[in-house]
Amino acid sequence: MAGFRSLARRVRDPRLIDAEQRTSLRRCLERFAPYGHRATWHHLCLRAGIAPDDRHPRQAQLMAALEELEEARAVWLGYEAEFAARRKREKYDGIRRPTSLDDWHRRTWGGNGVAWCDDPAVHPAGRLADVLRRLITALDSAPGDCCPVCGATRIVWREGLRHDPAAGPVCTECGIVVPVPVLRPEALSAARAVAWESRYAVR
Repeated sequence: MAGFRSLARRVRDPRLIDAEQRTSLRRCLERFAPYGHRATWHHLCLRAGIAPDDRHPRQAQLMAALEELEEARAVWLGYEAEFAARRKREKYDGIRRPTSLDDWHRRTWGGNGVAWCDDPAVHPAGRLADVLRRLITALDSAPGDCCPVCGATRIVWREGLRHDPAAGPVCTECGIVVPVPVLRPEALSAARAVAWESRYAVR
């Protein structure tokens, strides 16, 4: 099975036809897709000016999408390396009890779904790398009350997500499933309360 870098080389390979390069770019998302495969593809297409179902995008469009994806992957791999080094130091010091951050990180190792967007058409608008930097800053800071990506305070607890875990706090502005460790208990309680109010209103 080809790795991310091997697939990225195929995207850049001028000997391949545009459809093959596009397929290789899509397969890159099997290795690294911060919003999930479908939402990350939708995001890259919007940013690069590619119609999501266009089988023959221009070379410049493919390169723009790949470069944005590679930049974001470098940011995330840097964070993962720092995270692994910190956990190693903590274990050496006898701190072995996993936290909610450790549990969240285990589910997202490799960068897949770190800022999961359950609706593929609703995702942050900025560059992937910038979004991940804001998320990393939040993960390294004290928990707060708002979305770490867009700063919105309207967060709703949703069930039945197409992700693991299948329930979590979702930002109603940018669409990401907000990592539980970055929210204060009060913010999580408020998100659940909004969900209960919505159910009651429907009935």
